[in-house]
Amino acid sequence: MKKSALIFLFSFLLGSLAFAQGIDDEITLMQAQFGMEKKQLVQAVMDLPESLSPGFWTIYQQYEGERQILARERILLINEYLTNYENIDNEIADSLTKAILKNSVDRSKLHKKYYKKFKKNTTARDAAKFLQLDIYIHNTLRNLSLQELPFIDEFK
Repeated sequence: MKKSALIFLFSFLLGSLAFAQGIDDEITLMQAQFGMEKKQLVQAVMDLPESLSPGFWTIYQQYEGERQILARERILLINEYLTNYENIDNEIADSLTKAILKNSVDRSKLHKKYYKKFKKNTTARDAAKFLQLDIYIHNTLRNLSLQELPFIDEFK
């Protein structure tokens, strides 16, 4: 069920790209829709007691704000890859690869930063549970997008 729900969500988000006017509009639309769906999933999985819930959701909103910035960067990098696909040379490949690696490192730093905050406001178990879910969602969406992206030189 988790997989099919995420596949549907990702398909919807990719389909939305065709109807938005600009890349910024596309990303904003995707993030708004994804944010609502993700929050519902997090609520269902976390199932926090009322005593811990307010602190968790305050930290969650902060986390999502920072995560969305990194997600936007990653989407722009994917867009840049697709835009330049026909002309990828060593310089473009190097630039895109370094940017993707930096984005991945920044995401890990974000997880580390917010694990501490979630743990302080809930419990270590709840913080770990949230990060497990968040990483699962991210990796599922990342893997789905990678399956759709052509490899360099795939169509030569």
